[in-house]
Amino acid sequence: MAREAVAQGVALCLLLIMLAVAIAGPSGLLAWSENRQLLEQRHQEIQKLAVERDELRNRVNLLDPRHADPDLAGELLRKNLNVAHPDEIIMMVN
Repeated sequence: MAREAVAQGVALCLLLIMLAVAIAGPSGLLAWSENRQLLEQRHQEIQKLAVERDELRNRVNLLDPRHADPDLAGELLRKNLNVAHPDEIIMMVN
């Protein structure tokens, strides 16, 4: 009889531990809303990065050596190499 009571007590303790982990564990019920909020933040970050990626892809397409956009190429030359046409007036902006 004592052996059976000990076995039932151990089984009850294990069951209570499993229940506690199911409620308060890292993937339990209490963490569910926090995980959902983090997932939503990650989705927003992915959307923002997708917009940035599309902008960069467009800029790369505009700088393709086979058909570069002359306006963007001129802008980059003026900005990076400090070159200007003789008839241009350069204004310094702080």
